[in-house]
Amino acid sequence: MTDLPRSVSFSLAGKRALVTGGSRGIGLGCAAAVARAGARTTIVARSQSELDAAAAALSAEGADVTGISLDLADLDALRAFLDQHGPFDVIVNSAGVARHSPARDTKVENFDLVMGLNLRAAYFLSAWGAEAMQEGGSIIHISSQMGHVGGVDRAVYCASKHGLEGMIKAMAQEFGPRGIRINSVCPTFIRTPLTEPTFADPEKVAWIRSKIYLDRIGEVEDVMGAVVYLASDASALVTGTSLRIDGGWTTG
Repeated sequence: MTDLPRSVSFSLAGKRALVTGGSRGIGLGCAAAVARAGARTTIVARSQSELDAAAAALSAEGADVTGISLDLADLDALRAFLDQHGPFDVIVNSAGVARHSPARDTKVENFDLVMGLNLRAAYFLSAWGAEAMQEGGSIIHISSQMGHVGGVDRAVYCASKHGLEGMIKAMAQEFGPRGIRINSVCPTFIRTPLTEPTFADPEKVAWIRSKIYLDRIGEVEDVMGAVVYLASDASALVTGTSLRIDGGWTTG
C-alpha cells in the first residue's frame, strides 16, 4: 500500500501568542484567528478599554485571551513587558501607523513617528521576542503591499515597510538555526474602521480597484488565514518571505 503524506496541522493548541495592535481592525482579526486556532493569546494596544472589549468578545467564544495596555514605541516598556509576560511561541505584530503627504511636505515629527513604530519597534520586538523563544517559534509582521511597490504621497510609509521587509530577510538568516521563523503578511487596502474614509471616496475606490486584479476590496477575513498558516507547523519550512494578500496589485 502506498504511504500517503500526513496532513499538516494548523492547530496552535498549547502555544502562547502575542498580538500587537490587537484591539481593532486587522490586529483584532489576527487575534481572533490565532485564539480560535487554540493559542493562549495576549493582545496589546494602547487603549485598555478597547482591549477589554476585544478580550471579552473572544473569551465569550471560549478563547483564552488577555488584553494588556502597552505603547509599543516605548522600548523600555516593551522590554519590561516581554521580560514579565514572555516568552511567546508566536508573535504577530499588527501595530502600525501612517502619515501620508508629499515627500517635500513631510514633517520631521511624522517621519519619526512612522519609523519609530513601523520599523524601530518592530525591530526590537523581533530581536527581544526571538531572544526569549526556547524551542523555535514564529514571528509574523503585518507589513503592506507598499513594502514592495511605491505609492504617491507614501514615501515615509513605503520606506518603513521596505525597511521592515529587509529586516525580516536578515533576521530569518540569523534566527533560522534556532528554529525561529520570521515572515510578513502584506495586505492591500483592507476595509477597517480606520480606512473607511478612504473607501468613502469614490475616486480612491476606483483607483484601488483598478490595481486589484481580483476586482474586489480586501476584508479583514482575507488576512486571518495567512496568519494562522504562518503561525502553525503548516509553514514549518517558510521563513524570510512575504505572503502578499493584495489581489495581484504587486504583479504589475
